[in-house]
Amino acid sequence: MKITEVRITLRDEPKLKAFVDVVFDNAFVIHGMKVIKGRNDLFVAMPNKKGRDGSFRDIAHPINNEMRVELESAILNAYEMKLRKE
Repeated sequence: MKITEVRITLRDEPKLKAFVDVVFDNAFVIHGMKVIKGRNDLFVAMPNKKGRDGSFRDIAHPINNEMRVELESAILNAYEMKLRKE
């Protein structure tokens, strides 16, 4: 599967910097990813759901490092481009 679109919605909050939707093969979308400012740099948080015990569990995520790197790179590049346009 190839990433065919990354949609960024900027936020102006101390930690939450953007909401992200990613489209794969112009046929499948994952909503609810986030760009978060961590202690040292930005990272991508996967969509998650709060469990009955109060913990959060990812509901969609890459299952190998190659896909994680590809996804994070595409999202953070799109985020930087969106910042430059605004």
